[in-house]
Amino acid sequence: MNSNSPLVSIITPCYNQAPYLKETILSALQSEYSNIELIVVNDGSTDHSLQIALDLAAKNNQITVIDKENEGVTKARNTGIKASNGKYILPLDGDDLISPRYISEAVNALEADAKVKVVYCQAKKFTEAGEKDWDLKSFSRAALARDNMIFVSALFRRSDWEEVGGFSEDMTMGREDWEFWIKMLKNGGEVIRLPFVGFYYRLTPSSKRKKTGTAQKKQERIDYLNSKHRDFFERELNGPLRFQRSWSKPYNTLLKLLGRL
Repeated sequence: MNSNSPLVSIITPCYNQAPYLKETILSALQSEYSNIELIVVNDGSTDHSLQIALDLAAKNNQITVIDKENEGVTKARNTGIKASNGKYILPLDGDDLISPRYISEAVNALEADAKVKVVYCQAKKFTEAGEKDWDLKSFSRAALARDNMIFVSALFRRSDWEEVGGFSEDMTMGREDWEFWIKMLKNGGEVIRLPFVGFYYRLTPSSKRKKTGTAQKKQERIDYLNSKHRDFFERELNGPLRFQRSWSKPYNTLLKLLGRL
């Protein structure tokens, strides 16, 4: 690898993921891209996650471990990024996996074009029983206004993270990565999805997506997003994001025609 290759900081928040953490860390260390640092943020785990991270860090100087009280994954990510030194950031939760070529291909794409802000890839979801393709929609700002198609384990510039103020720590009702991409991309920037599977999302009984899928959490998210990004939704959806997200633009357009919005 070129000695001038930029440093990539892999940020791994971990809360009670002891059964999976070593596999996650090893998948990062097995990357074809060697100029990496891995920052594990133990978010107040009550299992032996911290000891696993410390044991691995003792054997590899690319690993740094931060131990903090439990405050949630968003604060843990920001804590890790603040402590990082990389030009590029890759969040990687403590139970997920990446392929060896993912980082190198993503860095190539980012280095080739300053207009590119986010690079991700095709992905699979998996359990102990097997894996299946994750059917991700193509990116556009109009599509991003209705739903998120970029998982959190995408590569982006630390400078862009700083510019938007990091992950929003007051967004505690889930899908905080969606809001992060909105504020990073709503006013411009290109997105590339690499044409190969480079990310593996582990489904477990405690997966966060299951916890944040209730109607109440969904409504809380929609209210939060509308309050923070009213300009974006007005531009892309002709009005606010609605509970039935795919119907937001036609419903808003109808209400405006009727003079009720």
